[in-house]
Amino acid sequence: MAISLSNLISFFILTIIVFVSFLPCSLCRSLVSSLPHSQILDVSKSIQNTLQVLSPNLKSLQQQEAIKQQQQPLYSSSSSSAFSVSIYPRSSLVKPQHRDYTSLTLSRLARDTARVSSLTAMLQLSPTNFTYSDLKSVRTMSGPEEFQTPVTSGSSEGSGEYFARLGVGEPAKEFYMAIDTGSDINWLQCEPCSECYQQTDPIFNPSDSSTYNPVSCDSPECSALDASSCYVDTCMYQVSYGDGSYTEGELATETVSFGNSGSFSNVVIGCGHDNEGLFTGSAGLLGLGGGSLSLPSQVKATSFSYCLVDSDSDSSSTLEFNSAGPNDSVFAPLLRNSKRDTFFYIGLEGISVGGEMLQVPASIFQVDDNGRGGIIVDSGTAVTRLQSRVYDALRDTFVKYAQNLPSSDRFELFDTCFDLSSMRRASVPTVAFHFSGGKTLPLHAQNTLVPIDSSGKYCLAFAPTDESLSIIGNVQQQGTRVSYDLTNNLVGFSRDKC
Repeated sequence: MAISLSNLISFFILTIIVFVSFLPCSLCRSLVSSLPHSQILDVSKSIQNTLQVLSPNLKSLQQQEAIKQQQQPLYSSSSSSAFSVSIYPRSSLVKPQHRDYTSLTLSRLARDTARVSSLTAMLQLSPTNFTYSDLKSVRTMSGPEEFQTPVTSGSSEGSGEYFARLGVGEPAKEFYMAIDTGSDINWLQCEPCSECYQQTDPIFNPSDSSTYNPVSCDSPECSALDASSCYVDTCMYQVSYGDGSYTEGELATETVSFGNSGSFSNVVIGCGHDNEGLFTGSAGLLGLGGGSLSLPSQVKATSFSYCLVDSDSDSSSTLEFNSAGPNDSVFAPLLRNSKRDTFFYIGLEGISVGGEMLQVPASIFQVDDNGRGGIIVDSGTAVTRLQSRVYDALRDTFVKYAQNLPSSDRFELFDTCFDLSSMRRASVPTVAFHFSGGKTLPLHAQNTLVPIDSSGKYCLAFAPTDESLSIIGNVQQQGTRVSYDLTNNLVGFSRDKC
């Protein structure tokens, strides 16, 4: 019996439908996904950057600033109410003193490990007020302290991964300050110093400023501190970090200026007279968290954004306030934790690798009633941390789609590494974040694999954690403008907008 062409076509279509209906859901989603399933990693350029960062010919910050003033940035705000400052990677301020790139990587990972320990300890313990003598003695205790506000971690090289140039006082004097979305208190080293670490700029002297005023003990600003005490009616602050570093001194209000784009009076800052640990290079810290004492909260910013350049580059970008995000931003819900208002959580439903969704429940990225779990965006953490169950799924799926990449031995916290020494360019499976609301952010290849040495060894830039908190680190943020819309509770991501 003859079979018509139309019947053959119908039978073929029906066969495909039946076949697809039996495919795993993850594969179904990959078939209909419009995302690129791979990204190209420029191995040659990346290796050149690893050599450049250790070169004595790296541009100075002054040279970078002069160049930046002559160039039109890739992203700039058109709002008249906006203000901004330049931000730089650590290698621009503190010249790495390492014999090779591998030792620099070890130093970075040591800082990163301590950073993550600080963040998780902060969530595990509730803030408690102590007397000033308690603050002095608690440094001899072992383990994390209840009052700590973690900033960056510590190593022999110093802390802070990105720095902003900010004016303090009247007349204004500029200082390099480490930026941190995981901290609220703004502080800098002050004269007279009972103990001060080495910094690039001269130490701030309050007597040189006409707008410096100590904060009284009964002020709401003093009450907002996790750890405070009173000395001659002056509020004393103390912030301790997971690596043993700390800063303490008096709380004050001061004028803070942002280059030529504006200034604000009566900003609460910590004036640190006793600062120990490993903050080498920066004058202090700029808190960009969600608490009442953070800089965005104090200047009543409706939004802020930053773009973190490659940590091995000699380029810079901007930290913007009150600027509209780029039009092509991919938005995720900005969520808050009732137990800790400092951190910026985002609504994440899943992660895909090579177009395949990981088989993990969305609840693993949500904050529970006890304030545990969830995933935050953090500028101070380098490597993204995922709960072990999620990480294992990501790693295994990545390896499945990376059969073209020669494997290599593990390195420190990285258990998935590759030898790309024979390649100039490599095809890397795309890792993408899928946010609540249906938006998706695919990562560039350089946000997924990072160099370990200058010979072509690369590792998957994610790591597992046994803690409930997951963290999107700055390696995954580099090259992307991250915008925090504080009015509409959204976090936007726009690639290539530095």
